[in-house]
Order: sequence, then structure tokens, then C-alpha cells
Amino acid sequence: MSRDCDGLPLFLAEQLTPDEHARFREHLLHCYVCERDFHEAMQLEMLAQMSMDPETRGPETEARAVAPVPPEPRRGWRQAVARGKRFVLPAMLLLLAPSGEPAHDPSMEWLDPAWPQRTLESRVSYPAADAHHRAFVATRSAEGAGGAMKTLSVQRLAPLDERGDWHGIATAHLLYGAPGQARAYLHQLPPSADRDSDLAVLELEQARQMRDLDARKPHLDSALTLLAGALARASEHPQALWNQGLVLRELGLSLRAAQSFGEVRRLNEPGWSEEAAEREAALRESTLARAKSWKEAFALGRGLAIGEEVELPLELAREHPGILRLYFYEALRTASTRERVLWLLPLARALDASYGGQVLEDAVHRTALRDFAARGPVAREYARLIRDERRPEGEVMEVLRRSGEEDLYLGALVRASTQGLRVDSEALIRLASASEDPWMHILAERERVLVDQRAGRWAKAEERLLKSLTRCDAEGLVYRCLGLERQLADLYLELHRPADAFPHAWRGWTRAVEAREWDFELSFLLELADVARYQHAFASARAYLEEALARTPDDCARRAHVHQNLALLSWQTFQPDQARQWLERVTACDVPLGLTGVGVLTELARRERRPDDEPRLRRTLAELRQGVSSPGREALLLVMEGQFTLRQSREAGRALLQQGLFLAEQTPDSTDARKALAAAHSTLISEAARQGSWTEALELLRQEQGLQRVPSSCLLAVSVDHEQTFALARGPSRGGPSGQQVGHYDELRGGPLGEDATGLVPRALLKVLQGCEHVDVLARPPVQGMPGLLPDDVAWSYRVGHSFHAPSARAGPATHLVVRNVATPASLQLPELGALAPPRLPDPWRVELKGSAATPSNVLAAMSEASEVELHVHGKYSSALSDASLLVLAPEPDGSYALTAELVRQARLLHAPLVLLAACGAARKAPYLHESYSLPMAFIEAGASAVLASSLDIPDSAGAFFEKVRERIRAGVRPSVALRDARAQWARESPGDQRWLPHVLLFE
Repeated sequence: MSRDCDGLPLFLAEQLTPDEHARFREHLLHCYVCERDFHEAMQLEMLAQMSMDPETRGPETEARAVAPVPPEPRRGWRQAVARGKRFVLPAMLLLLAPSGEPAHDPSMEWLDPAWPQRTLESRVSYPAADAHHRAFVATRSAEGAGGAMKTLSVQRLAPLDERGDWHGIATAHLLYGAPGQARAYLHQLPPSADRDSDLAVLELEQARQMRDLDARKPHLDSALTLLAGALARASEHPQALWNQGLVLRELGLSLRAAQSFGEVRRLNEPGWSEEAAEREAALRESTLARAKSWKEAFALGRGLAIGEEVELPLELAREHPGILRLYFYEALRTASTRERVLWLLPLARALDASYGGQVLEDAVHRTALRDFAARGPVAREYARLIRDERRPEGEVMEVLRRSGEEDLYLGALVRASTQGLRVDSEALIRLASASEDPWMHILAERERVLVDQRAGRWAKAEERLLKSLTRCDAEGLVYRCLGLERQLADLYLELHRPADAFPHAWRGWTRAVEAREWDFELSFLLELADVARYQHAFASARAYLEEALARTPDDCARRAHVHQNLALLSWQTFQPDQARQWLERVTACDVPLGLTGVGVLTELARRERRPDDEPRLRRTLAELRQGVSSPGREALLLVMEGQFTLRQSREAGRALLQQGLFLAEQTPDSTDARKALAAAHSTLISEAARQGSWTEALELLRQEQGLQRVPSSCLLAVSVDHEQTFALARGPSRGGPSGQQVGHYDELRGGPLGEDATGLVPRALLKVLQGCEHVDVLARPPVQGMPGLLPDDVAWSYRVGHSFHAPSARAGPATHLVVRNVATPASLQLPELGALAPPRLPDPWRVELKGSAATPSNVLAAMSEASEVELHVHGKYSSALSDASLLVLAPEPDGSYALTAELVRQARLLHAPLVLLAACGAARKAPYLHESYSLPMAFIEAGASAVLASSLDIPDSAGAFFEKVRERIRAGVRPSVALRDARAQWARESPGDQRWLPHVLLFE
């Protein structure tokens, strides 16, 4: 919430300037407090209208409309309503009446009967509004929509309100361009396919209003998730299928969109079926035409490279210069005569025309001067590599190295590197760097990156790739730039940084479509699927993978890769039978399962073990260990093997898991190692709990958390491993050495954890904790950082770090840092936050950072010397920007404004401060299973003694709430007790929305 709510009376009275009016409408789309109050405002407005003397009502009164935005009840406007004042606000008519003369429907009296077309592309689920098909006409302005701005009459909505038809009222607001009100009413409906489909329409329309990709992505992900839920309830829901097609098209997933429209076509709805058929055909034809053209270029290019007698693809060189330039180099290398080399000259000139300069023409002339008596046999040997008759290793590499034909040797080195074989990287870099061709320079940089990655120099590899991409863009080498984008996305995914991977995967995807590079399109679809899966946007991940399948009907190896990922996705979404089916399809190509497939097979073994599972596992593990393997990767393979073995032989399985743990602990900076550590601990804890060994399970949890000891009383420990749940409670000591201990284990979980942990802890364990003044919670991801784990009347905190004692604070003066009134980037269009009340008591340690001075670097520097930190700023979560929530600060000279968890982790807070994050959703965490990643966790890692933050959006008044908690803590009250008591007092004394209160969490 923000100070913008105060502008509502002027907005309702139409006394704002056009810019202020637009800004206020944007605010209302996102202010849940305003949305909540809108229904009440509407009731008051209708009561006032209906209580008017009938003689005062005339046509002009009937024409007026209630505001199509949710108002905020403040500062006298209720009194205005009570006096019978009318508030008239315009909204554009988005859906217009059916043509012809349909039978009278009293539920649709609010719909303007004057227009025969529709301007909302989506379909709504309210039967009366969707019964008649109308042709779609896109709007470009109010005039384009059919003339003057239309208004929504309160009087016409009154019958819907009287009978509690919230769906009808929601539809009216949706179609008249008032999404905030539509959303508020839809959320009053019970879950259903109709409701979820309409909510998805709101998400799609909101995404279309966003200019920036990072703002669009969450809405499109949400829309697909809602539509997947709707179709799970009703697989032939026509509106959900239609809207799914629109969202998929918005993402560029044209073949999946066509499939969705095809399902609508088969429902044979009058009008809708015909329009769906047209959309299906257009999407499919344009996509397959692009594929056909690229495949023709690919086939001709490969034919040139292997020496076939084909025509030079001069026309296609203009349309597909990337793939043809790639094969031009190979054709030049395999040309065994001077005549064959010179024959390539027209193609070289055509490609040079696309890229500029004459690099390729020069290469032809330079190659034509070689001694072909010596080069010819070597070129023919090289051609065997291109025909896949030999692998680029061993004897053939030695022949090429000694030949003196450096371009041939370089080609073989690049080919070996691309195939993941051992290669003389030094020679590759030297030969590529010596070339006058910038295309080759990119290959040299690519190899340098691979060398850095193999040595674990991830930061150096990232830096090289970013610089190379900038240089590549400047030189216009689009095909090579696409390779760098993919390499960057791969790097970030290997480091498990999906938010960093996303912009490169998305940019690569869109650039590949523009450049008509079909094969790169497929590659980036798989990258985007991985990003979505890491971020638990499962519906989006499935859509990307299904699009990839639709595009590769004949590529068995690639389909096997997609099948592995679909198997993993099915397992993650608790569909084990479907996961098994996808896994079985991998074997149709007679290829090993790969790392992803082994992971799924290992998980399925807990539920069902088939006779051929073990041979497949052993074969794949052996092949995975053949290549260049890091200690972290080997640790992960050992853990997977141990997980598979455990239920068959507990002793052998535990031994493998312990081996994996030991190896992973040697390389803690490796992402594979961290995943191995988490997976091994998760498996061992669940197995101990399954055996009823509660103390052993708790000890394993202590070891994983790096704690010196665990409390002997008032403790809750929780671990969730897919379907397995372990919880243990220790009650108050009551005079003894330790409290009563009760453990719980089950394998009953049938779906992923949501955003809230309410109900996760059994009542029997909650009863054990009664009487505790404070409860320490030890929780593994994904539970760590979830709200609702314990009731609001319990004082508790998540325990994080390596000790149950507060970190040692450095001696010397410290400050109470307050960051407020930040000058956020104008491009974000964020509302100004409400003024923070001055301190009630003198505070000599108080230091403020505000305005343009509150940049990330300045805030980090000031925090290092503070003993108390308050950040009263905007919080933001976007899966396209950061894997966890971030704080919006003033921009640096380079434009960077975000204080992210990664930046905080690298800081050093020398005085072990108390940190209050008074920002929306600041406790929202990344959905990782191998580590807890969030702003509060980052502050603890940086040295904070305690952190308070909310996982939900908060109102401006929450700043005062956080200050009250701080004052109690400064007075000597334990942080968890201070939070509990302040929450209870606030709930009693502060009116208004309080949904955010239980979401304020404490980390110590």
C-alpha cells in the first residue's frame, strides 16, 4: 500500500489531471486493500442510488456509472455517498452485445446492446456472456472500439448483486475494463474451472499491459498455471482451452497454441469453432513454413560439407546466413581440390553480403592457394569426421595436427570440444585467436570459458561470456551470439541461478525466431523449460517441453531428452505413474537415461522397483562417469546410487550416501556438491524417521544445519522430502533435563507444498509445545521460511546459522540505520511510500539514508557499521529478475537499483545487527530444495543476529508495526516474544486489512 490511496477522493470526483488519473488507476490494479473495499463502496453507492426519490431518477441518472476501479474508503467520501452524490468514472467497453436479437437474459442487462463485435480476444466463462459468438476486432483507441467511452450502470448490476451473482458482476467488470474489481469478485467464488479460466484472462491482460519482460513473465506463468488447473477439473472446458491458446501464442509457443485451438475446433461450437480453426491453421502454417525453410538450408549446407553435388543455396543464404555460414566453413575444409574451393566463391560473396565485409571471400582465395597434393588427402580424412564416420579423437587428430593445415585441425578441435571430448584447448584457442575472422575469435572465447568452468572459475567464465556477447553483438554475428546466449544460460543453470539464466534464454529464443534459426529455437525452448522448472512454474515448463516435442516428430534423440525432462516434471508435480510412462519412452531410442532420467528412476524406486531398473541405472551411471567429471558431480552420482540402493539394502545404501557426503564436503562451492549434500541428508533423515529413530533424524538435521547443538526443550524440527514428512517436537523441560519428545513420519503427501505451512505440523506435536515461552524451529528447505508453521499465539523463530548464540558483535560504536524515502528509478513508476513517523523517544544512534543517496552500495556500506537496520522500502519479486525477493533502492550511476540476496550474502555485518525489512514480500524465498535462498537468510549469512520480514505485501502502516517490535526488542524482550505480542496488540487496535500480520516471520 502507499500514499497513493489518499488521492481517491479527487479521483472519484474527477479532479485529477490525465497523468495523475492514469497513475492512480495503475495503483488501484495492484492495491489489494482498495480491491477489498470496493465491494463495500459499491454496496453503499447502490443503497444511496436506490434510496433516492423515484421522481429524481431520470434517463441522465440511469446513464451514470459506478467507478470501474476499486475505491479506498478514506477522508470523507463515505459521507459524500451518504448524501447521495454520484461518482461517475468512464471505462472502455471491451465486450459488446451479440448480433441479432437473442432472447432476453436478465443477467445481461448491464451489457451494452449496441455493438455486434467483440474487442476482448479472450473468452469469459459466464454462460450468458459467452453464449453467442461475435467477430473479434482489436481495439487501438476508444474510437477504434466503437466510439465514445462506455460506462457500467450500477442500476443494471443491482439484480446481480441482490441474488449474490458475484460471477456475473466479476464478468461485467472484466468486460468493461475494470480488472481490479473483477479479480476481487472472482476471488469470492469457490474454486472452479470457470473461475480459474477468468482469473487467467486477467493475468493475460495484465501481462499485455507490461512493457518489460520481467514484469510480463510472472503473469504469463500464473495464467498458464490457472488454466492447467481449470483443464485438470474439466479437460474440454472451451473457454480455458481458448485462453490457453492465447497465452501460449503470447509466449511464442505456436504449435502448442495451435493444438489448444484445435481442441476448441473439435468442440463444434457455432462461430467459436470456425474462428478456432482459422487461428489453428495460421499458427501451424507459419511455424512449419519457417521450419521447412531452415531444414532445406540445413540439408543443402550439410550436403556441401560432405561433398555432395548440390546447388549452391544462394537464395537461402540471405534467409539463413547463420547455419549456412557454419556449413560453408566445413565445405571449405572438406574441398579436396582447388576447383571445388573456387566453386564456393559465389556462396562466400552471398554470405559476406549478409554480414558485411569480405572475410569469407578472402578465405576462399587463401585456401585456393594451398598445395592440394598435400591438402587433398587430409581434407578427405576431415570429411569423414563431418559424415560421422570417425570421432574427432585419437589417430585422426594426430594426422590433422601434423598436416600443417591449421584450419582443418582447428575445425576438428572445435568439433571435439562441442561433443564434450577431451581436447587440446590451448591449441584451439591459439589457432582461433590467430585468425582474421571474428567468427573464429568467438570460438576461442568459448573455449576459454570452458577451461574456466572445468577449473571451477565460475565468476571468470561468466565475465568472459558477458564481454564476448557484447563484442559479438557489435559485430553482428547473430548465429555466434545465439551460441553465447545459450552458453550463458547453461552456465547460470549449472550454478542454479534461473533468474540470471532467464533473460539470456528468452533473448536467445526471440532472436532465434527473428533470425529463423530453427535449431536454436529448439535449444532455447529447453533452456526456458529448465528455468521454469527450477522456479516451480510447472505449467510453463510443461508448455515449453510440449512445444519442443511438437517441433521434433522425427528427432528421436532430442525427443528422448524431452521425455526425461517431462518425467522429472511429472515426478515433481506428484504424478508418479505419468513420470514412469515418460521414462519408458526414453528407451525407445536406445539411449541412456542421462542425469535427469537417473534422478527420476531413483525417486521412483521408493515407490516401485521394476526388474530392468537396476541395469538401466548401472549403465547410465557408468556412461556418466566416463566423461570429464568433477568431484561435485561424482558426489551427486554416488548419492543417487545410494538413494536407489537404500530400500533394497539399508546398509549398502547408507554407505554410498556417506561416501557422497564426504566427497561433497570437499567441494562446498560446487552446485552439484550442494545438491548432493542436500539430497543425502534429506534421504538419511527420512530413512531414520521411517525407522522411528527420532534422535538419529534430529542429529542428522543438526549436522546439515551446521549447529553445535540443538535445544533440549521447546524445539520443533521439520523435513519434507517429496511425499515424506518428518516432524519432531520437544516440549518445555518442566524441571527435568529435557522436554517430552514426540516424533512423526508419514508418506502421505500428495502434492507440492504451497506458500503456507499451515497444517503441516500434526496437532499432537503442537500439543507437546504448549507452555513453551519460545520455540526454536529447525527446518530444511522447502519448509524453511514458510509462514504458518506454528500458530500466531506461539513465540517462535526459524533458527539459522552455526550457533544458538547471537554472533559476536564487534566492539565499538554502532548505529541505528534507517533507510526511507528512497528515490526509486522513475522507469519503475513506483508510488511514493507513506511518511515514516518520527521516533517517539530520542535516538542518538539513529542515522538515516534516503533519497538518491540510498543506493545499494551506500546502504551495504552503512549496514556494515550498524547494530540495528530498518529498511522501509519497496520490495519486489520477479522470477525474471531474482530468484528471491529484492529491495528497490536508488539507482547507482550504472542504473542498478536492486539489493538482492546475492549482494547481501557477500556483505559483512560487523555488529550482528537486528534487521527489519519493512518491504512487501521481503521474506519470499526461492523454491529451491537444496538450499534456503531468501533475503532474510542472506542477512543471517552476512552476520545479522535476527531478521524480521513479511512473505506477503504489507501496507504503509506496517512501518510503525516494525518499529514497535524494534522498541520492544531494544527494551530487552526476546525477539520472538516481541513479535508475537506486537502482532496481537496490532490485531486488536489497528483496523483494516490484517492478512499480512501472520506472514511476518523471524529468523535468528
